[in-house]
Amino acid sequence: MAQEIIFQHPIFQEIILPFLLVFTIVFAVLERTKVLGEEKKQLNAILAFVLGLIFVTAVFPKTAIGNLILFLTVAIVIVFIILLLWGFIFGEIKEGFKPANWMKWTLGIVVSFALVLVVIWSVGLESGVLDWMFKRDWSSPFWINLSFIVVIAIALALVLRKKK
Repeated sequence: MAQEIIFQHPIFQEIILPFLLVFTIVFAVLERTKVLGEEKKQLNAILAFVLGLIFVTAVFPKTAIGNLILFLTVAIVIVFIILLLWGFIFGEIKEGFKPANWMKWTLGIVVSFALVLVVIWSVGLESGVLDWMFKRDWSSPFWINLSFIVVIAIALALVLRKKK
């Protein structure tokens, strides 16, 4: 049987962490905006403490904030991965092979598409999305028409591009 650690305990997750989050945010906002005046740390701390306690006793706001924090952490990780991959693709290379501009953009598009697929897969929506995209009445004509449009657009781009 697995033992429960302190961070998994309901008191810690449902009382201590939400209280600390609200207390810290309210205290920081009060200190930064100086709503109650200059050098009023004690008053700001008391107000943040009271608001944190009130917040912990209310069920709905605590649930809403918990859901928002979960979304925020996932969004921050996704943005970090996007920026990391962007830096790898479009960053300046000092020595060695320097890819052409079209290579960078092609790699950027491929990596962006792969990132969207990975996010869909990691959330567990791949079967629903695939069913929605490929097993509907409209999906077969849509994909055929889209492929024709892409082929025509590529052909036009190749024919109409300017020679350097």
